[in-house]
Amino acid sequence: MSDFTKALAAASLDLRGVRQTFGATLAVDDVSLTVAPGETVCLLGHSGCGKTTLLRMVAGLERPTAGQVSLDGREVAGPSVFVPPEQRGVGLMFQDYALFPHLTILENVTFGLARLPAAKARAIAEAALARVGLARYAGDYPHMLSGGEQQRVALARALAPQPGILLMDEPFSNLDQRMRERIREETMALLREKGATVLVVTHDPVEAMMIADRIALMRSGRIVQAGAPRDLYERPASLFAARFFCDLNEIAAVARDGRVETPLGVFAAPQGAGDGDCVVGLRPGDLTFVAPGSGVVDGVVESHRFLGDFDLATVVLDGLDNPLKIRTLPGKGPSPGARVGVAVVHSQALVFSAAGH
Repeated sequence: MSDFTKALAAASLDLRGVRQTFGATLAVDDVSLTVAPGETVCLLGHSGCGKTTLLRMVAGLERPTAGQVSLDGREVAGPSVFVPPEQRGVGLMFQDYALFPHLTILENVTFGLARLPAAKARAIAEAALARVGLARYAGDYPHMLSGGEQQRVALARALAPQPGILLMDEPFSNLDQRMRERIREETMALLREKGATVLVVTHDPVEAMMIADRIALMRSGRIVQAGAPRDLYERPASLFAARFFCDLNEIAAVARDGRVETPLGVFAAPQGAGDGDCVVGLRPGDLTFVAPGSGVVDGVVESHRFLGDFDLATVVLDGLDNPLKIRTLPGKGPSPGARVGVAVVHSQALVFSAAGH
């Protein structure tokens, strides 16, 4: 068995109170996060939320203003400790792949193995390229490869030194959609095969749900919710989190005595929220068309569009100021101008206090 085909000695990651400032800008604010050996965790959020800065501090490319970073129980960044990137045992994959244009593909993969004897480094690099299906391109240069092939070279280079943790910054964003899905699936299959610990930055909630064991959703430098993909989707802790994972229909309402009354029915107020303004969120798939008069409210279909796997209708409902969006099976929804009734899956409704959102 070659060195590359063996499972990785996956490391754990522990962040405690990590903070980063750039002048007056607070980029990362008191972040604590633990990643178990062999776990894939996605840092998810909009541009500028601090996720890439956090990744760079784990890599050692930036020093935290405060807090501690530990890999496998070894402190690598803290008030009196800073271990440089090359001594941390981390693998890095950047958004632009950062391949050296003047080096061959084999030389690119061998680059991180400089401390090994030349023959062993070459053998490991060749095995890495073979595992990602690029052995025949060893003598080519990066510009001769497609985007997907360059991504696989970057993956082979990052994994060749057998890092304790692999850090990936938007690794699939430069690929077109069809290639992105295939390369992403192949990449994650290889990482699972090797038992790698992986920390991934992405802005795409669908991608995060597809590849992550856990997601850490970030906003303004902080982790606002962390958990399994299903937990964040089905039980978002805030309206911000709910909006991030789905295009919500939002209905402004007022909670009184634990009840929220709307033209679409009565919903339970958020536990412990008390009386006051709130927002009811309904996903387009949680609303269904029924015969007029047989649902909770009637309305008129404003538009109906085919979107491939589903149709999306916009409906103007009696008693509501803003139209709602409803998903249907392709070709199954009513036509524009039709009078319809609308039913609601009440168990799927999301209700949030308006304060703090």
